[in-house]
Amino acid sequence: MSGVVYLVGAGPGDPGLLTTRALELLASADVVIHDRLIPAGALDGVRPDAELLYVGKEGGGEQVPQDETNRLLLEHARAGRSVVRLKGGDPFVFGRGGEEAQLLRAAGIRYEVVPGVTAGVAAPAYAGVPVTQREVASAVAFVTGHEDPAKPETALDWPALAAFPGTLVFYMGVRALPRIAERLVAGGRPESEPVVIVERGTLPGQRAVHGTLATIAERAAQAGVRPPSITLVGPVAALGDELAWLEAARPLAGRRVAVTRARAQASALAARLRALGAEVVEAPAIRVEALSVTVPDLHAYELLCLTSPNGVHRLFEEVRDARALAGPRIAVIGPGTARALREHGVEADVVPERSVAESLVEALRGVPVRRALIARAEEARDVLPDALRERGAEVEILELYRTVAEPLDAVARDAALGADYATFTSASSVRFFAEAAGGLEGPRLVSIGPATSAELRRLGAEPDVEAAEHTPEGLVAALVADAGRTGAPAAS
Repeated sequence: MSGVVYLVGAGPGDPGLLTTRALELLASADVVIHDRLIPAGALDGVRPDAELLYVGKEGGGEQVPQDETNRLLLEHARAGRSVVRLKGGDPFVFGRGGEEAQLLRAAGIRYEVVPGVTAGVAAPAYAGVPVTQREVASAVAFVTGHEDPAKPETALDWPALAAFPGTLVFYMGVRALPRIAERLVAGGRPESEPVVIVERGTLPGQRAVHGTLATIAERAAQAGVRPPSITLVGPVAALGDELAWLEAARPLAGRRVAVTRARAQASALAARLRALGAEVVEAPAIRVEALSVTVPDLHAYELLCLTSPNGVHRLFEEVRDARALAGPRIAVIGPGTARALREHGVEADVVPERSVAESLVEALRGVPVRRALIARAEEARDVLPDALRERGAEVEILELYRTVAEPLDAVARDAALGADYATFTSASSVRFFAEAAGGLEGPRLVSIGPATSAELRRLGAEPDVEAAEHTPEGLVAALVADAGRTGAPAAS
């Protein structure tokens, strides 16, 4: 029995523009055959056992022939697999999705089409340019600007395009910009017609270059505009100066930020940073490994101490029912761990403001304890158990997980060290990143709290930023405040 192929649009680049249906299909796919221009993190939700196949094409570089892509689609579908063919933008807008649908129909293979947000609408919108506007432009035409200049004749009707009563949106036309402007003017469009080029539309580092048909080619060359870019011709292009919103709404625009926390936990932090305009470099230096444990009867303890969000989540993987925690008083190290506990429907009884063991020891000073259980990582400081034992308490340790080094490839290492900021959410992320990267020099160092800062100092590096609230949200707030103060330039 043959499988099914989903021709899925991944949108223009901003991960937030992936549709719910696209995410659902990616999460269930057996095989994902994807292009180059897909959003960062688009594949994060794919099953660990799914097969990922890259068939990207890049102008001037190596390309996977369309025949090979067709072969893969047929092979995996005929093997009964669920296949997602993931394309940048919309599969039916300059995406060859129609050709692939014809191939599948001819082969008798079931397929579905999942539209995506196309760059020709999204990139101008992110630059404050509507493709239509009442009394300015009541029509829009999408045009490929990627014709082969060596062809003896063009497939485009340039006089008709020049006479088109509305907005012209050119895809992939950066290299052909002088020819596009020349032919439109020759066809009757005024040289003073407004034009905007949007480079890396919807992505961190997006920029818009404005001009007219007479000036845009020279301005684009001076600015060094590169693909992927969208070129929009028409009176609405001038509205970008009035309606631009992206940089004002994104205080980290132009900043590159390295995220070093474990890959499984990095997505939420990365998404928040991207939403604020940062270009995120994911350089996970650590990985959390669950340990095989037997959780004792928690009702036998007067005090349960949880020392990290990882510990909270691991504990609930084992006990599953929040009612198991109904017996002991619950103390946590800092607001981040308290928040993780709250996600499971439990409020902590004791929460120190600072996310260090010493603060929890102080917060517990007036709490009577005869028997305590500390749920934590395999290797952790003994400040808390030692302090409780000194008070005469019987203390047991429940080691739920270990933190180990994650291999860091050269590309991620160099990108992280070349970033404007590197963020650290634990002492282990500092230690393992420094080992993998060969040091900490380069970016401004952002620490989530005192224990992480102490590890930076132990390695000879002073944190440039420390979060006042020791949570990922507090870290982001501190980073944004620092960027506003320093005006740090974007990494090259």
